[in-house]
Amino acid sequence: MQMTFYASSSVTLLFDFWDVHGPAGMVLSVFLVLLLTVFFEILKVWRVWLSSSSNLAQPPQALANDAPPSGRTESCSALDPSPSESSLTPTESQPQSPRSSWLLHVIQTCLQIVQVTLGYMLMLCVMSYNVWIFLGVILGSALGYFISFPLLDNMSLYCRVRN
Repeated sequence: MQMTFYASSSVTLLFDFWDVHGPAGMVLSVFLVLLLTVFFEILKVWRVWLSSSSNLAQPPQALANDAPPSGRTESCSALDPSPSESSLTPTESQPQSPRSSWLLHVIQTCLQIVQVTLGYMLMLCVMSYNVWIFLGVILGSALGYFISFPLLDNMSLYCRVRN
């Protein structure tokens, strides 16, 4: 097995049956890896959206105590009133039912499993040390981020309009 980057049209990716021999197979494999990487990036945004939509159903007092996960305001919690404002105003939000909360948690867990599995598979593709596959993963990540990043801003706008 090659342990340095090489540019060849022959590579075995992930499974024995994914054995590429030739330029047409390499182009198809790079395209498939690129699509998987774009899906990986979009999946990350989808999980953030599910998390923020579940925060919409919680009372503002619970949301005001939550700090944003990073410096970026990805969830609606940063858009909610401060604790002092929320204690002065009546709230009309209804808490989630235990069943819907449980279902949302199961969906988020399944998406986490898919995301981690896909991430490790993409890592193993890069570890084939084929330059073309590596470039497919890098370009797919850039394209996926380019496509999905505006969706995060739209989610923030959606949260402001909904509140």
